[in-house]
Amino acid sequence: MESCSGLFLCKDEISWCPAGAGVRRQILGFDTQIMLVKVEFEKGAVGSEHSHYHSQSTYVASGVFEFTVDGIMKKVKEGDGIYIPPNVKHSTKCIESGMLIDAFSPMREDFI
Repeated sequence: MESCSGLFLCKDEISWCPAGAGVRRQILGFDTQIMLVKVEFEKGAVGSEHSHYHSQSTYVASGVFEFTVDGIMKKVKEGDGIYIPPNVKHSTKCIESGMLIDAFSPMREDFI
């Protein structure tokens, strides 16, 4: 497993990885302590409920999403952010196609 990405990660040079029906992601940079990931959702795509030991901060770059974090549901749109503490169940549904930027600490080893 890689423990560090390259210094410059250009979108046209990074492969997209499938992340569920209507969802794909690009890893934008990481080391063992942090990871930045771009996630593209088609309208109606779902990020199933899950939890992980990582802290997560998400920026809504575009689109509209319904996020549920620790049982609390909120509609978020471009420019909004979400913080997800470690081990807290969360999920999302894409209302209008869009893009999320996720930061994880430590890195998501399962994405490599």
